[in-house]
Amino acid sequence: MKKKKYRAKINWGKELRLLPGYIVVGAWVAFTAVILFWILAASLSTSRDIFTGKVLEFSTGFHWENYANAWKDQNVSVFFANSLLYSTVSCAGVLIIAAPAAYVLSRWNFRGSKTIRIGLVIAMSVPTIMIIMPLYSLAVQWGIKGRILLMALYIMLRVPYTAIYLLDFFSTLSTTYEEAAALDGCPPARTFWVIMLPLIQPAVVTVTIFNFLSVWNEFFMALIFTPSGDATPVGVGLLQIVNSMQYSHDYGGMFAAVIIVFLPTFLLYLFLSEKIIAGVTGGGVKG
Repeated sequence: MKKKKYRAKINWGKELRLLPGYIVVGAWVAFTAVILFWILAASLSTSRDIFTGKVLEFSTGFHWENYANAWKDQNVSVFFANSLLYSTVSCAGVLIIAAPAAYVLSRWNFRGSKTIRIGLVIAMSVPTIMIIMPLYSLAVQWGIKGRILLMALYIMLRVPYTAIYLLDFFSTLSTTYEEAAALDGCPPARTFWVIMLPLIQPAVVTVTIFNFLSVWNEFFMALIFTPSGDATPVGVGLLQIVNSMQYSHDYGGMFAAVIIVFLPTFLLYLFLSEKIIAGVTGGGVKG
């Protein structure tokens, strides 16, 4: 016999109270979708179609060459590769530093542990714009520049947030895992990397996605430390493309560049949305 699927009854009173919120969210989603569709259509149109308002008509066909021109002629390939390097290296570096720190702070109370926690919270609350000039001055004095400098800054600035985020998840884990590992002769460092860290995988994935998107979309620091040259990421690169429009007038290529830059973040949210939600909500569940 087939089991009947249970369907929860709809609470129409509750749904009616939430109706204004549904309308606002629906309107925002519709507006965003229209804007994204227009940009996508513009990336496949000519500059003449864009200025004459014929973007959605595709009267001259689909101009896929805009993407090739943006990738090669406007150096989007260089900007894309730089941002991918910054994001991946920064995420790995942040995790290597912040995850063990969060684990130690969640498991052991030692002299200075509370001070370190407070320091991490204070570091999170300091705006980047307040420390950008001292960092720039030190970088000039020490002769550090380019990709290494930018990756080091991204890692240092995201360690406090990542450590505080993971600390709460480590606190929810039972100590029986460590006790069982100790009985089997597993050293503490191996216990952390092999047993404890995989147990908070949803949180690790979520905070890594947040860090990746933060570095990928970062603009201000990149503008200060890599205003031009081979180390330019996508944010500053798009600014350069927009500034060059007064000479090239290739607006279809410009919108194609926008789509190329937007694509990684869109794919991350599209395929990893469930993991992001699990990582955000999992910290409140005590195990």
